[in-house]
Amino acid sequence: MPRTPADLVGARPEPPFEITFDGRPVTVLPGQTVAAALWGAGILAWRTTRDGGRPRGAFCGIGQCYDCLATVNGTPNRRACLVPARPGDTVTTQEGHGHDRLGV
Repeated sequence: MPRTPADLVGARPEPPFEITFDGRPVTVLPGQTVAAALWGAGILAWRTTRDGGRPRGAFCGIGQCYDCLATVNGTPNRRACLVPARPGDTVTTQEGHGHDRLGV
């Protein structure tokens, strides 16, 4: 009988919840970051570069590289690998620098 790591340690996690990514529902396990939830849903890119619009997602996974920037609940430039996902969060693809008022 196969057992999961949670079974082995006797963990009783809270039930999953949902966030949205570009209007699409994403199931999240309690304790996951936004990046982990997106990865788990098969979403590998949630930002485009300023120059050329190339897709980016998580690279280092520890908040050092800034490739994982996303707009979370209307706030741009959030490092998705560090932001804990919360029920009802709205995540959108960040285009370029994330600030439309900047002329860079």
